[in-house]
Amino acid sequence: MTDAPALESMRTDYATRPFDVADVAATWHEQLAAWLDDARTGGEPEPNAMVLATADPDGVPSSRTVLCKGIDVGGIVFYTNYTSAKSHDLRRTRTAAVTFPWYSLQRQVQLTGRVERCPEAQSDAYWALRPRGSQLGAWASAQSTVVAGRTVLDQALDGVTRRFADTDRIPRPPHWGGWRIDPWQVEFWQGREDRMHDRLRFELGRDDRWSIRRLAP
Repeated sequence: MTDAPALESMRTDYATRPFDVADVAATWHEQLAAWLDDARTGGEPEPNAMVLATADPDGVPSSRTVLCKGIDVGGIVFYTNYTSAKSHDLRRTRTAAVTFPWYSLQRQVQLTGRVERCPEAQSDAYWALRPRGSQLGAWASAQSTVVAGRTVLDQALDGVTRRFADTDRIPRPPHWGGWRIDPWQVEFWQGREDRMHDRLRFELGRDDRWSIRRLAP
């Protein structure tokens, strides 16, 4: 046995205001944007961070944290290396799920949907907004590949830094860009007393209309 904390005794009591259908915005993306703004103004660190879950063709799951960089009626957007492990999963299965965990607000949002690559122009536009260091890092890192040590990464960054030393506007790498998740369901979860949490889920029907259902906690 280790000296780990007594996990079975760890517990946080939730005490937030009710969250019902009458409190929900007209669309899932408006509600998500509102809660995201609450997380931002409430001091949540990295409020646009979300846990992205994917699976390979054999059904083996994996998850990691990425940053949401767009929300609209068509879905949510994040950017990454197209040769990464998550991009391989997305390209093969065309589906993904994400969770926005806002612990300090006792809220989370779960979204599941179809995945497609963003248009090149959209990826170019976001790339132009990235800090120069982040742009250099995208060129230097062959994401998800095995490397011999940190020195290999540092040398790769040094190399691309010299390569673009005289370039004012670093071009977007062909292996880097955006993914859009177009959801068919989005669940809004808010913690309540006695573990009787509020769970309201937007569901897209076969008629392409959204409905809202309450789920038992």
